[in-house]
Amino acid sequence: MEQLLLPNSANSTPLTTLGFLERAAAAYTDCPSLVYNNTTYTWSETHRRCLQVASSLSSVGIQRGHVVSVVAPNVPSMYELQFGVPMSGAILNNINTRLDAHTLSVLLQHSESKLVFVDHLHTYLLLEALSLFP
Repeated sequence: MEQLLLPNSANSTPLTTLGFLERAAAAYTDCPSLVYNNTTYTWSETHRRCLQVASSLSSVGIQRGHVVSVVAPNVPSMYELQFGVPMSGAILNNINTRLDAHTLSVLLQHSESKLVFVDHLHTYLLLEALSLFP
């Protein structure tokens, strides 16, 4: 009986972020994965959109190990970046939208971000942070 409780592929499989998305897209293809105001995406749509993000990042020169920063609230594009950036091999650096420009500037410099995504409501903050770069 004890042997039945030992971890095996049926009861103990590591679930990574990307593995989760792939599994959800296969198992729950047409079920909603995201509902935001009047926008709804299924798991298969979300998976496809995240692959498009990863492909776009690669096409602009983002490589494995590069840091991609994001200054945005919890909106659909942020959700897609959560998966799309790691799919490209890059490192996601989520930055809190409540930080001041000085702190944002320090984080961007320290992380050596190759690319920054910013929600349109926070463009002013990013511009101020960039103006503080040496």
